[in-house]
Amino acid sequence: MPGEGYLSIKKHYTVFKHQLRWTVIIVPVAVVIGSMVAFFLSLLSWAIHFRFAHPWLLYLLPVAGTAIYFSYQLYGKNSEKGNNLIIDEIHEPGGGVPKRMTPLVLLTTVITHLFGGSAGREGTAVQMGGSIAQFFGLWFKLNAVDTGIILTAGIAAGFGAVFGTPLAGAIFAIEVLTQGRIQYAALIPCLVAGIVADITVSAWGIHHTAYHIGVVPAGSALFTPYMHIDVLLLIKVVIASVAFGLASMLFAETVHGVKNIFNKYIFPKWAIPALGGLIIIALTFIIGKPDYLSLGVDAEYSGAVTIPSAFNAGGADTWSWLWKTVYTTITLGSGFKGGEVTPLFFIGSTLGNTLSSLLNAPVSLFAALGFIAVFAGATNTPLASTFMGIELFGSEYALFFAVACFTAYFFSGDSGIYSSQRIAVPKIFDDASSIESIAEAEQKRQNYMRRRIARYKIAKKK
Repeated sequence: MPGEGYLSIKKHYTVFKHQLRWTVIIVPVAVVIGSMVAFFLSLLSWAIHFRFAHPWLLYLLPVAGTAIYFSYQLYGKNSEKGNNLIIDEIHEPGGGVPKRMTPLVLLTTVITHLFGGSAGREGTAVQMGGSIAQFFGLWFKLNAVDTGIILTAGIAAGFGAVFGTPLAGAIFAIEVLTQGRIQYAALIPCLVAGIVADITVSAWGIHHTAYHIGVVPAGSALFTPYMHIDVLLLIKVVIASVAFGLASMLFAETVHGVKNIFNKYIFPKWAIPALGGLIIIALTFIIGKPDYLSLGVDAEYSGAVTIPSAFNAGGADTWSWLWKTVYTTITLGSGFKGGEVTPLFFIGSTLGNTLSSLLNAPVSLFAALGFIAVFAGATNTPLASTFMGIELFGSEYALFFAVACFTAYFFSGDSGIYSSQRIAVPKIFDDASSIESIAEAEQKRQNYMRRRIARYKIAKKK
């Protein structure tokens, strides 16, 4: 009979072999995804600055939207769901993630920004990551269980590479799938994917925008003997974070609402992006400045409202966050491509700038809190958002980051920007119906796991 020591060594050897296998699989996948993200970011930067030099391109936005519509009708009908398709495929393997998703979403996102559409870039990176990961999964002949893991790692690689936040990318990938439950089975593959993809982007010479939180003045010493924190500032953070959560809910519900209204009342369907483009042009005329077009990271002119400018006093208008919400929900709701996350950063940082004036709080700190908290509420990923704050802004204010992200998460409502995200545990449950919903969700999860195990056994026999 083998002793306990032998069994322990055998168990650890099995763990080591399992993680080594996944590392060998993930590294080439992450290198390819990182390289594609680097190529995408370089093209995106060119498109944005080319439009800066040629502002008249905005007038062709309706034409660009119509071209995007027909591109997906002809070549990408199975790709229209975007990020939701990848999440669905992880939950319930079906037709897979098509290879053509990568070139199609890359091209249409660049077109969206070239002509001034207000969109992000995370959706493109995640979709490319999922599409490339699916290709490698087929090449490696992975079974259904392992395909789910490599798709999750593809999300981590795309997200971590596009923002330069590999740890947040890893946590985001395993947190975004199911609200209230983290899929730890894919943790190491996701971490390896995020790190390798981020290193690959840097190796290609692509650099990310650097953000900085200024020195926060020392506050009241009332509770200093008991707490090494400014309690008054913490209260202000909580108040602001409630507003961040409500802004998240407004964005998520508006983008879904705009899409539903357009699809219900506008015919033919190709006219939807054309109308969306016309509305964006009209809004730009009404406001009198192009600050809320495109990504919102680089300034088109001196004094423009951008994400970096929001970290300075006077760097955003009172309603900049609301204007960006309107621009982005119309752009994405009418069928343009890109993503929601960078616009959420813009909304959060400019709202934080506004709230800092109302609450007499540090501008750069509240811009940073809004940056991550609105994202946390809209995606239901407070843990990943907290880690993103640490990676982007440093660990000094990690407690404030956590308070802001988790508070915004609870105040952001039940919906999010990803309709395929499942709910394992509701945010608030205080009655019998909520408890029953948890039981139903757990039963569905168990049934789902039984199906995956059955598929695994069948694949193993083959």
